[in-house]
Amino acid sequence: MGYTVKYGDKSLSPFTGMTRESWRAAGKYLLKGLFENLSGVDDPPLAKRTEMKVTYPHLQDPPGAQEAQRRAEIFEGLTRTLFIASVLLADEPDLVIGNIPLKEYYKLHILRACAEPQSDEYAGSYEDMKALTGDPDPFRPYQQTVETCALVIGLAMCEEVLWDSFSQQEKDAVAAFLSGYAHANTVPQNWRLFNMLDLAFLGRHGYDIDENIMLEHAQAILAWYAGQGWYRDGQCFDYYSCWAFNFYAPLWNRWYGYEHLPQIASAFEKNSNELMRTYAGIFDRDGWVNMWGRSCIYRNAATSAFDGNLFLRDSVLANNERRLGWVRRICSGALLQFLSRDDLLAGGVPSLGFYGQFTPLVQGYSCAESPFWLGKAFLCLHLPADHLFWRAVENEGEWEMWGPGEVHETVLDGPGLVFTNHPANGETILRSAKVMKAPDDLHGMWNYAKLEYNTKYPWDSSDARQYVLLDRLGEKEERANAVFYAGVRDGVLYRKAYFGFRREVETHWMQAAVLADLPVPYGILRADRLRLFKRPTTVTLGSYGFPDNGTQIRRLSRDGAQAVVLTGQDACGRPRQMAMTIWNGFTELEIVHSEGTNPDSRCSIIIRARGEMQRQYDASEPCVFLSQVITREDGVDFSEDEIFPIREIGGDVAENPGIYGTLRLVMRDGSKYVFDYNDIEGRLTL
Repeated sequence: MGYTVKYGDKSLSPFTGMTRESWRAAGKYLLKGLFENLSGVDDPPLAKRTEMKVTYPHLQDPPGAQEAQRRAEIFEGLTRTLFIASVLLADEPDLVIGNIPLKEYYKLHILRACAEPQSDEYAGSYEDMKALTGDPDPFRPYQQTVETCALVIGLAMCEEVLWDSFSQQEKDAVAAFLSGYAHANTVPQNWRLFNMLDLAFLGRHGYDIDENIMLEHAQAILAWYAGQGWYRDGQCFDYYSCWAFNFYAPLWNRWYGYEHLPQIASAFEKNSNELMRTYAGIFDRDGWVNMWGRSCIYRNAATSAFDGNLFLRDSVLANNERRLGWVRRICSGALLQFLSRDDLLAGGVPSLGFYGQFTPLVQGYSCAESPFWLGKAFLCLHLPADHLFWRAVENEGEWEMWGPGEVHETVLDGPGLVFTNHPANGETILRSAKVMKAPDDLHGMWNYAKLEYNTKYPWDSSDARQYVLLDRLGEKEERANAVFYAGVRDGVLYRKAYFGFRREVETHWMQAAVLADLPVPYGILRADRLRLFKRPTTVTLGSYGFPDNGTQIRRLSRDGAQAVVLTGQDACGRPRQMAMTIWNGFTELEIVHSEGTNPDSRCSIIIRARGEMQRQYDASEPCVFLSQVITREDGVDFSEDEIFPIREIGGDVAENPGIYGTLRLVMRDGSKYVFDYNDIEGRLTL
């Protein structure tokens, strides 16, 4: 049974009913599964492990490495649950869950983890980890660095309850442990923020820190800034820009930056405010989060960037009542997206999945307790009950201003992200670029290189929303593992995808496609120009994964175009309908049934379009592959014009399929679009 809203107030929160007390009840609901499964206050904060092959501790590793991972797992369970427990304890110091008094529990286990080397729960110093793993790399970081940052945030959120309850000797011991990781090696990317907050916490409490290390980390973090509020996460962009850079940096401003490094603090403040100008639009009308990027098990932690902005001295949100009403509607909607489902919990704690257990999205750096990173969303409870965040009446923001036939598009050239809000169905679709993954990294391609990401249709680990090329001479399948960004021109987004991209090989030896697409009221219309120098090649393209809980399948045709329409429901019984239509390039639509590939439902279906490019160097063969996928969730059937929206196909490409030039579409509603494939190469960025 999923979480049901308690202490609701429909006058204050007409869309979700959620109040501050509802959030507190939801936090207790999430902690209940952990604490009720402990036999007493002495048990470490470990959840029942439900996955053994991907997550750590990795049973195939050497004993020393496994021991290091075991210690990290206990520490992770302690610190990430503290995200939630800390703000609950700040309001309710005597809180008891599962017959365990939380204040006593966290005090005991923090000391064991940080100050008692003889304890089985001791997380281990940086030097201990190096000795255990035997790793000769002098620059290697360890998971404990991540968790020390979670710990100092938790301690700060309930400082009077926990930190102030330690004796001076205990504080000194914990501080010494924190200092070891704060000054040690870290991942030279968003992890630097963990060290920065550790150092800031120590400095606030009178402990010596190396200010040159702090400065080095802070300037390096700023160097990853790409514009529009987004920071690059390694080679790509994802929610780490939001739940890491744009949460930790504002908190660091408050703890350290404003006083000691005001110039850098000012830049962090500016970047957070810039993110807030568009960030609400990445969620859909219900506040739902898109399943996109790595660490999807963190789910609604993506909303923590809003709370991060409220740490700033000059926050663009702080005094804007209507905007805060929209933000809270998003935060509560995103929370209920997951907590309202029966399958969220596995062994009493959030599963290793997006909804239920879903191994295809799990990374090896996660353990059973890792999903409690979503507890970061609960840190908004540090805002007192009289804060405008809690008093503003929920609203739907800009969604209320758009008509059902409109599409609102946000273009972010810096991170190469384009997201569209579709009032006709309430969905938000994200199209991403600036992606580079290894040719065999299917996991990375699922997370980053799908053609589109839809809030209501999370990515399926089949070939949903991906082109697959089958070289029929060598029987070799290739998928796009690199996607470059070329910007939006006259309403069309241009990207270039490479199949089997390798940096050491010249790109003219790679199959490629110029991706060209535009939003329509219920989805995305694509007119992709394939640049294939190796033929014969079979080309396939899948729809979104459709949850198969009893699905009606219809085939339609009109003026030479073909379509398949799926009608059914998701795992929660909500209506779902999807239509895929093909024109040029593609010749048939197939139905592919799958099991275990969809995060929403055990069984799923994709509609797969298929086409052929037969003869080497033949300009008479179609090179533009034209398709559309549309979806709706209101139980109403699509009209024929919505399924077949194109009245006329013209332009250079239509008149001579292989020609270099443009494609013109005239739609049945009278609108016209031009797809211009010229000069793409000069606009590509990564």
